[in-house]
Amino acid sequence: MKVILLKDISGLGKLGSEVEVKDGYAKNYLIPNNFVVEATKGALRTVEQKKLAASRKEEKLKEEYKKLADKISSISCTISVEAGEEDKLFGAVTSEMIADSLKLEGAEIDKKKVVLDEPIKKLGVYNVEIRLHPDVKTQVKIWVVKK
Repeated sequence: MKVILLKDISGLGKLGSEVEVKDGYAKNYLIPNNFVVEATKGALRTVEQKKLAASRKEEKLKEEYKKLADKISSISCTISVEAGEEDKLFGAVTSEMIADSLKLEGAEIDKKKVVLDEPIKKLGVYNVEIRLHPDVKTQVKIWVVKK
């Protein structure tokens, strides 16, 4: 049976692909779970429209992230932490602390978008990468100072 994928399915293909599967697999599993539709001309048109709408939505989201990236790149955040001898921190500066600091500056992001290669455990100035989207990355300057 020829079907059109409504989602990416590992082992079968990507969204919108037309694939051949066994009748029982399609009727008993794929179609009831809304993973596929039977391949017809109308279904092909519908899937193409969905793909087009999804790509427009992705482009709009990417533009919003680019604007946010420009805003973030101009921000310099200060994080006050407890520190001991030789400017070593008690603990570390986390991605959540950085996200909260950016939120105070007016740029709200999720802590999962902050990329720390290694933990920040000393006082100083750090450039931290913010990955907003697979294609949109920026850097923010973080000042880690003693309380």
